[in-house]
Amino acid sequence: MKNSKNLIIGIIVVLVLAVGGYLLFHKSPTTPSTTNGYGATSTNTTSTTSTSIIQTKTASNVGSYLADSSGAALYTYGADTSGISNCSGGCLSAWPAYSPTSTSASLPANVTIITRSDGTKQYAYKGLPLYTFSSDSSGQVTGDGVSDFHVAKP
Repeated sequence: MKNSKNLIIGIIVVLVLAVGGYLLFHKSPTTPSTTNGYGATSTNTTSTTSTSIIQTKTASNVGSYLADSSGAALYTYGADTSGISNCSGGCLSAWPAYSPTSTSASLPANVTIITRSDGTKQYAYKGLPLYTFSSDSSGQVTGDGVSDFHVAKP
């Protein structure tokens, strides 16, 4: 009788530990929805940290795209090559480089930091430098196809 009681307690302890371990290592991502200025719904899929460097969002006019930590659409420039930004001067006024505020954050897959010719740092996705568009408002993706810039795709 005592052995069967100990066996039942042992099984319960193992189950509690197994479920706890599963929940600890298998967190489900959150997918909040927002509405942009045009009435289209965007679904934000964030990475595992709340201060993510890159988010994946969806908009009806471009489908899935990459966004910065504040939700602004990110773009790549057709004149850039892997690890090299060719956007400077007036180009940077309209298309600000997406630059890190610190270098201590761990980077998501396919995201690196490049050094621009002026010595400043800039995020790149799969080697291509990333930019925001100064004419975009919150939740908008209006720069796709403008001046050889294209919305960055996951």
